[in-house]
Amino acid sequence: MGDMDVAATGGRRVRGGGGSARRAERTAVSLETAKYIQRNIPNFEILNEEALQIIEWNADTVLEEVGVNFVENPEALRRWKEAGADVQGERVRIPRGLARKLCATAPSSFTQHARNPERNVEVGGRNLVLAPVYGPPFVRDIAGGRRYATIADFQNFVKLGYMSKWLHHSGGTVCEPTDVPVNKRHLDMLHAHMVLSDKPYMGSVTEPSRAVDSVEMSKILFGSDFVDQNTVMTSLININSPLTFDGIMMGALEVYAKANQACIISPFIVGGAMAPVTVAGTLTQVLAEVLAGVAYSQLIRPGAPVIFGAFVTSIDMNSGAPTFGTPEASHITYGAGQLARRLGLPYRSGGSFCGSKLPDAQAAYETANSLNMALLSGVNFMLHACGWLEGGLVSSYEKFVMDADQLGTLHHLAQGIIMDTNGQGMDAIREVGPGGHYLGCEHTQANFKSAFWRSDLFDYKPFETWAEEGSRDTMQLAAERVAKQLGDYQQPHLDEGTREALDAFVAQRKESMPDAFI
Repeated sequence: MGDMDVAATGGRRVRGGGGSARRAERTAVSLETAKYIQRNIPNFEILNEEALQIIEWNADTVLEEVGVNFVENPEALRRWKEAGADVQGERVRIPRGLARKLCATAPSSFTQHARNPERNVEVGGRNLVLAPVYGPPFVRDIAGGRRYATIADFQNFVKLGYMSKWLHHSGGTVCEPTDVPVNKRHLDMLHAHMVLSDKPYMGSVTEPSRAVDSVEMSKILFGSDFVDQNTVMTSLININSPLTFDGIMMGALEVYAKANQACIISPFIVGGAMAPVTVAGTLTQVLAEVLAGVAYSQLIRPGAPVIFGAFVTSIDMNSGAPTFGTPEASHITYGAGQLARRLGLPYRSGGSFCGSKLPDAQAAYETANSLNMALLSGVNFMLHACGWLEGGLVSSYEKFVMDADQLGTLHHLAQGIIMDTNGQGMDAIREVGPGGHYLGCEHTQANFKSAFWRSDLFDYKPFETWAEEGSRDTMQLAAERVAKQLGDYQQPHLDEGTREALDAFVAQRKESMPDAFI
């Protein structure tokens, strides 16, 4: 299947669209999605030049003296040896400066294409792309509580992401659908992203053959030639910290790098368990791991797009549970942003992180700290931007729309202070003069619709009105918004032939292997 069926049309099946396809396109709901954020504010830089140089020197020392393990991957060991590394068993020691030299071919920014070109995103520079939560095996909603996720939940979250104005990206494993076999669920998840949304999406990384399936399905959606020449996926490659690169993740990285598809090279660190308890020590390990991972991607294909990733949280030393929204995590995220910029790489970090079990005050405090920290640290790609609950174990319906609403504040903060003639407001000050008010002046009338960001979720009504309407709290308002967005959802137009080709590919791949649930 795959390319064989679609070669006649340059990789895309087209069947009898004609007038019916054009009518469907005209009648589809056209939803507004804000353009990816372009910062007009400075990044917050916490490390001085001396500190940066010490961390960079120490990271090279780690690579040269301690080394990193590439496990169950003989080809990776061969490649490193040919590149000049000292390979003993599965331990790879990289001479000082070699990893940094290899990283130099990675692009500082890249375009990820969406099937709707108006929703393409630029990853890198001063841009920030927002993507939803990734990976939880559980979901929670106000009616059903906490439960294992299903493919129906997955499809709902893709729809909510499509309906959310401030989200630029459909994401990847927005929840783990446990009612579908492990070896087949990636097909259903990708199918949902491709069919139910027209925003950019992520590929599967849980096994190299699933990355191959992701590339093949993308060729059906975009056309083989287009995928060969453009980046249409950004996928998450986690490092097994400390200093270990496993064969499954590296196998997926190899598939994507060869295909010129982007990967986030991301240490997964719980401070005190997977890295030193100190900020500088953790930053040293993060940089060493990213250098080795990015360098390896460039051994596969020089110029392959990659992102410097940093997922870091601290640990509660009493319970061992991860903690979020903490000052130490902020220090690390700010510092990692500086290190990424010095390498000339796009940067991934941040999200709507919280350890709370419910979308409550704890969740709000921790999430607000995490989101604002990510904005100021210069993040270019923010995974987990909405929906995260319970330390990443749960995708919450209500928190998804609560977070997605608050992402609008990041857009407005990033605009900075506008200093054109209208922004200076001198005409308004002259018109009103001492003792007047600005509600009726010409400047206010011209600007009131766009002057202030306004939540689409929060209740700003007077107490009496709020009480008469049922004294609803934010979680209740969010539940109503979830129901409305899912009720209003209309599937974006997709060529019928392309849809049939995707359906056939998924069916054929599922039939080719028995179900596996481990």
